[in-house]
Amino acid sequence: MVFVRIYTGEDGQTHFEDLDLSGNRAIHSGMQVTPGVNFRRFDPGYFSDWHTAPRRQYVITLAGEMEVGIGDGTKRRFGAGDVLLADDLTGQGHTTAVVGDQPRVSVTIPLTLWSPWLPADQ
Repeated sequence: MVFVRIYTGEDGQTHFEDLDLSGNRAIHSGMQVTPGVNFRRFDPGYFSDWHTAPRRQYVITLAGEMEVGIGDGTKRRFGAGDVLLADDLTGQGHTTAVVGDQPRVSVTIPLTLWSPWLPADQ
């Protein structure tokens, strides 16, 4: 499982940031307020061109695999159990694509209040 944040840097570009959930201690993010959850299914071959996140949100892949691309050409793949914190609300944004021959199923959890994974000034 990976836990990755995408965010807009001072250069206006989206960047990846690995969030650390490793170690031998329990990590608890604390309860977070959300207006709801959204389950989505995307067919193989689905592609979403450059876009920013519509809000700060967790995107958790439940099945299948997606690839996220950012402006510098870097692409990362996310599979079942991987968590993406989408926090690139401005700038160029990112692309998303379903890769492989299986549909991708995800749950999106919008964030409305403070999150321990976000910088204190946001």
